[in-house]
Amino acid sequence: MATSLNSTSHVAVVEAEAVQRALLVTILGSAGFRVSAFADGAGLRALLEHELPDLVLLGLDLAGADGLSHARHVLGRGSHIGIIMVAAAGHAVERVHGLNAGADDYMVKPLKPRELVARVRSVLRRVRPLATPIAGARIAMGRRMFDVSAQVLLDADGGGQAEYLSADDFTLLRTLAANPHRPLERGWLAAVSRAGDRRAPGGVIGRRIARLRRAIEQDPARPLAIRTVRGVGYMFVPNRG
Repeated sequence: MATSLNSTSHVAVVEAEAVQRALLVTILGSAGFRVSAFADGAGLRALLEHELPDLVLLGLDLAGADGLSHARHVLGRGSHIGIIMVAAAGHAVERVHGLNAGADDYMVKPLKPRELVARVRSVLRRVRPLATPIAGARIAMGRRMFDVSAQVLLDADGGGQAEYLSADDFTLLRTLAANPHRPLERGWLAAVSRAGDRRAPGGVIGRRIARLRRAIEQDPARPLAIRTVRGVGYMFVPNRG
């Protein structure tokens, strides 16, 4: 997976119209992205068999299987693959269907080059994988110690009664711990902690965050380790010292 938002990020373009497809390749290539382009979903599916791109720019006016089915296929291959759907103007209903199918963003033709590049970078920031490998680590979080290998919470001194985490809560806490000082969007956290289901309601994440705060914060009403970032989501702030 890519570690930057430009030259090492791989964008797959699926666009039936040849001139438009070539234009998209030129725009994204000039912005520093590695680009693969296909005229239909069959080419995309063949790519997915041997490589997972970081983002798919998916036209909805494809022959054969519709764009929504391709989006679902992409999501089935990897929860960290971003999807931007593209459709002709006036297709408001398709926009709703596209977002419900798990797309991260939706654009209408004709595409403006600067906006396209900005949207691609924005989605990549949201869906890129964990920032820091933390396997085997013990991380101080509030009044507790998070033992990643054992998937448990311990007292800050490493002793006391171990509190075992559910699979979903462990994945959520590990994701936060691996991205210190980085605001993470609710939708992205939902995707990571619910096996790739980006349609998971934000309220589910809110309830899990509240449960984790009760487990690790000195004062859950005034959280210091797992902080709310207004309008975005949540952020892990490591203990000082």
